[in-house]
Amino acid sequence: MFYIRNAGDAKLALTEDEHLEFIKKCEVYIGRLKAENNLVAAQPLVREGLVISRNGNNWNSTQIDASKEVQVGYYHIRANDLQEAIAMAKENPEFEYVPSATIEIRPIKMKEEKTNFVYPT
Repeated sequence: MFYIRNAGDAKLALTEDEHLEFIKKCEVYIGRLKAENNLVAAQPLVREGLVISRNGNNWNSTQIDASKEVQVGYYHIRANDLQEAIAMAKENPEFEYVPSATIEIRPIKMKEEKTNFVYPT
């Protein structure tokens, strides 16, 4: 799984044409991952939302602060190993257009070893 993160205002420096160029490059990137059967899903995320937490019997709800680093999207990919996933992530257009971009790469747990519970796919 790739989690794409940026500074909340990272794309404000792009002109309208640069932003459109970025989107088109993302579409090509997504198309290539799909054609190579390496993509399960990909979605951008709206920069609005909430973080909820629990403290005892109390629930807290905090607005996401879009002026800080935020998760802006995800890619659910197929890769044979972490090195292949890293190679795919390095081709993501975020790095070309947004200097603050980071991609967190994490394997997805498919099964609980102790109980043999298999998570739905």
